[in-house]
Amino acid sequence: MREPTFLDLVRAAEGLAGLLRKANQKIAVSESASGGLINAALVGVDGASDFYVGGMIVYTSVGRKILSQDQPTPRGMRGATELFALYQAERASEIYEATWGIGETGATGPQGNPYGDPPGHGWVACVGPVRKVQKLSIPDNLRVVNMHKFALAAIELASQTVKTATE
Repeated sequence: MREPTFLDLVRAAEGLAGLLRKANQKIAVSESASGGLINAALVGVDGASDFYVGGMIVYTSVGRKILSQDQPTPRGMRGATELFALYQAERASEIYEATWGIGETGATGPQGNPYGDPPGHGWVACVGPVRKVQKLSIPDNLRVVNMHKFALAAIELASQTVKTATE
């Protein structure tokens, strides 16, 4: 099986866009390890402003301060966890006043992260009228490949979540 490309991400985003447009709903993103690929794929869809309201890359403690704004972060929360992916998705939807939020966090490689998680470990979440979260365990330490895989997993999970809520 070939590795996902940016065009694969845009194609997946087109499917998500169709679901959001049909339901007249909006989405926002807070991503980390995928480095902006989720946001870029959504913006890569023609007429993205119909469904995409904004996003951020939360990669450092400075980014976390912007994400949390004036709200306290949950005690003991750290990156690359289910809790952090859900928090990112929730905050993205709140900050951008969107129906849906996507959260993505993890370790893409080539080494693990400072918390001891191995490369390929991550979490993606989609929060809105329905909530879904998915753990990623990719047996690869190729950073750019994993960035694309994390982004694709997030977009696909969002599509599944929106579809579940709107059928």
